[in-house]
Amino acid sequence: MGTRKKVHTFVRVKPTDDFAHEMIKYGDDNKSIDIHLKKDTRRGVVNNQQTDWSFKLDGVLHNASQDLVYETVAKDVVAQALDGYNGTIMCYGQTGAGKTYTMTGTTENYKHRGILPRALQQVFRMIEERPTHAITVRVSYLEIYNESLFDLLSTLPYVGPSVTPMTIVENPQGVFIKGLSVHLTSQEEDAFSLLFEGETNRIIASHTMNKNSSRSHCIFTIYVEAHSRTLSDEKYITSKINLVDLAGSERLGKSGSEGRVLKEATYINKSLSFLEQAIIALGDQKREHIPFRQCKLTHALKDSLGGNCNMVLLTNIYGEAAQLEETLSSLRFASRMKLVTTEPAINEKYDAERMVKNLEKELALLKQELAIHDSLANRTLVNYDPMDEIQIAEINSQVRRYLEGTLDEIDIINLRQIQEVFNQFRVVLSQQEQEVESALRRKYTLIDKNDFAAISAVQKAGLVDVDGHLVGEPDGQGFGLGVTPFSAKPGKKSKSKKTFKEQLSSSARKEGSSSPVSGKELDVSTSKTQLTPSSKEGDVKDMTIRERETSSLEPLPSDSPKEELRPPRPSTPPPKPVAFEDFKNERGSEINRIFKDNKSILNERRKRASETTQRINAIKREMDVTKEALNFQKSLREKQGEYENKGLMIIDEEEFLLILKLKDLKKQYRTEYQDLRDLRAEIQYCQHLVDQCRHRLLTEFDIWYNESFFIPEDLQVALKPGGSIRPGMVPVSRIMSLGEDAQDKFSQLQQVVLPEGPDSVAFYNAKVKTEQKHNYLKTMMGLQQAHRK
Repeated sequence: MGTRKKVHTFVRVKPTDDFAHEMIKYGDDNKSIDIHLKKDTRRGVVNNQQTDWSFKLDGVLHNASQDLVYETVAKDVVAQALDGYNGTIMCYGQTGAGKTYTMTGTTENYKHRGILPRALQQVFRMIEERPTHAITVRVSYLEIYNESLFDLLSTLPYVGPSVTPMTIVENPQGVFIKGLSVHLTSQEEDAFSLLFEGETNRIIASHTMNKNSSRSHCIFTIYVEAHSRTLSDEKYITSKINLVDLAGSERLGKSGSEGRVLKEATYINKSLSFLEQAIIALGDQKREHIPFRQCKLTHALKDSLGGNCNMVLLTNIYGEAAQLEETLSSLRFASRMKLVTTEPAINEKYDAERMVKNLEKELALLKQELAIHDSLANRTLVNYDPMDEIQIAEINSQVRRYLEGTLDEIDIINLRQIQEVFNQFRVVLSQQEQEVESALRRKYTLIDKNDFAAISAVQKAGLVDVDGHLVGEPDGQGFGLGVTPFSAKPGKKSKSKKTFKEQLSSSARKEGSSSPVSGKELDVSTSKTQLTPSSKEGDVKDMTIRERETSSLEPLPSDSPKEELRPPRPSTPPPKPVAFEDFKNERGSEINRIFKDNKSILNERRKRASETTQRINAIKREMDVTKEALNFQKSLREKQGEYENKGLMIIDEEEFLLILKLKDLKKQYRTEYQDLRDLRAEIQYCQHLVDQCRHRLLTEFDIWYNESFFIPEDLQVALKPGGSIRPGMVPVSRIMSLGEDAQDKFSQLQQVVLPEGPDSVAFYNAKVKTEQKHNYLKTMMGLQQAHRK
C-alpha cells in the first residue's frame, strides 16, 4: 500500500465588485484565509460572540483564471491517474458560488472551459506521449437527484432507458453503480460529445441566488486501463477519476425557493449534511464506523472519500459580506476535509493470457537450460516434452517384456519416463486382474462367501460339497455335475447365439480376416453387437434422409455454360458517396490501390522531411551554443594574454575541441540540408503523382457511374468489350471530390481560423455536433406536435 496523505483543500473566491475587504483577508503565503465579524451590539454588554476565524488550507484562489485553477487543483491528480492511482476532485460550496463554472465551465468560449474538459484533454494528450502502452478510456455520467440515481447518457440512441432502477453495489474491487452505462472513447472529440450530451440532460432551476442552479449532484467518471505493448509485462493498471459537481447548499430564506424547487433544496441540504457527517467521522481516528449508507451521495463515493485515491476538495465561496455566514460554513467543511487521510495505491491487475504466454516462454527457456546441462554432462539427447502415444506404447512393450523375462532392464532417461514406467506397470496389473476375473466368470459362478442363502441353495442342488468345493465340471460331450458356462446351456437362446456367432465368423471370413476369432472375442462382440444394430441402422437411415434433403436443395447441374449473374439494376441511382465506395472496391480497385500507395509514400516523405527539419534546427541551436562558448573562450584568452610559438597562435585544449565540434556541426548541417532539399524535390514529385491519380480516379468513377445508372439497359451491351461505344464517351457532368480531402481542407481551415489553435478543434467539433443533434430533435418534436394538432 502507499503512504498516507492528507486531502488537499483549496478555496476559490467568486469575483465581485462588493468584496468585503474588512472581513475577509488572505495570508501572505496565499494559503490561509482570515474571517473577521463585527460584534452584534444588540446582544448587550456581556457578549461572548466569536468574531475571528482563521483557516489554513493548501491554497486560496482569488481572481484566478480557469487555467490557473486547473494547474493548481487537478493537473497532478490527472497525471497520476495514468500511473494507476485513483483520483477524486470535488467542488463544494453555496449555491451560485461558481461550482459548475469551475468544474464544467462554458462551451461558448474555449478559454473558459472548466476542470472536466481540461482533464479529458490532458488524458488524451498523455496517451499520445506513451506509445509503449495501449491505453483505453471509458466515461460515465451519474446524476443523483432527490435521492434517486439517473444516467445522464441514457439518451444516446444505442443505450436507451433502463427497465430496472440503478443500484449501488459493493464488491472487493470497490463500489460501482449497477445499470450505469460506461462508454468507450477512442478520441478526444468523442469524449467531449459525451460530456456535452450529459450536460444538456442535467436538471437546473432558477431562484433569487442563482439563475441556473444545479438541482442535483453529478459525478463524471473517467476510467483508464493501460496495458503494456510488450508481451513480457503481464501486469496492467486501472484507475478512475471522479469529477464531482455537488449541488449548492442554500438557505431557503435567501433563495426564496417554493414548490418543486423547495423539495429539491430539502434533498440537497440533507445529502450535504450527511456528507459532512461522513467527513467528520473520517477525520476522527478513533471512529470505527463511518456512516456511508445514510444517503446515495456518500454511498456512491465510499471508495473515493478517504480511500486509496488522491483527493482534492475545491470550496467555492462568496466574497461579499451578505453571504459571510454561508462562507464560514463552507470553510469549516474544508478544514474538516483537510483532516481526512487517504492512502493512494497503484491498482495493478494481471492479464491471464499474457501470464500463460510468459509461463510458456519460461518453460521453453528452462528446457533449453536442461538441454545445455545434458550436453555438458555428456548425456544423450533427452526430450523433456510430454510423451506421445508412440512413446507410451514403446514403454508398455518394454514393461511387458521385462515381466516376461525377455528384457533384462529398462533404461532410465528422465523423470517423465520413470513416471510412465510405473504407470504402465499399473496398467498391466489391472489388465491381468481383469483377464483372470473374466476367465473365472466364464468358467465358474462366483458366490460371495458371506452370502449364506446362495451357498445353502447351491449345496441343496448338490453342486457344492460341505467344504465349498465344486463337485464336477463339463467334459465337452455331456453335462456333469457342476456349474456350466451360460453359453453351453441348451435351448433356443443358445441356438440363436450360435447362429449369430456363425454369422459373425462368416462375415469376418468374407471380409478377409486372417486370424480365427476366439471364444472370448466372440463373447465380447456379441455383447456389443446386441446393443448397437438398431442405432447403426437408424444412423444410416438418418444419413440417407439428410442426403436426399440436401440433394433436393442443391440445384441440378446443367450442361449449358453458366452465365455471369448480374445484380438487378436499382430503380433510382444510389448516392454518389456509396457508389464511390463500391467503385473503389470493384472496378477502380487498382487505381485506388495506386492512389493509396502514392499517398502513403507522400506522407512518409513528408514525415522524413519534418524529422530532417527538426534535426537541422537542433544542429543550428547547438551551433549557436558552440559559437557562444567559442567566443567566450576567445575573449577569455585575449584577457589573459595570447601566446605565440614560432609565429603560431597557441590556444588551450578546450577552445580547440570547440573549434573541432563547430566544424563537425557545420558538416552535419550541410549534409542534412542537402537531404532536406532532395526530400522536398521528392515530395513535389509525389504530390504531382497523387494529384494525377486522384484526377484519374474521379474521372473514371464519373464515367462508371453514368454508364452504370443513367444509360438504358439496352445500350449496356454496346459498352461491353467489342461494342461500338468506348468507355469515356459518355459526357462527364460533374467530378465528385474525395471526402477525405475535403475533410483535410476543413481541418486545416479550422486550425488557421480558430483563435485557440488546433487544440480547440475537438472541443468545438463536439459542441457543433451536439447542438446540431439537439436542434434536430427539437425540430422533429415540434413537427410531431404540429401534426397531432
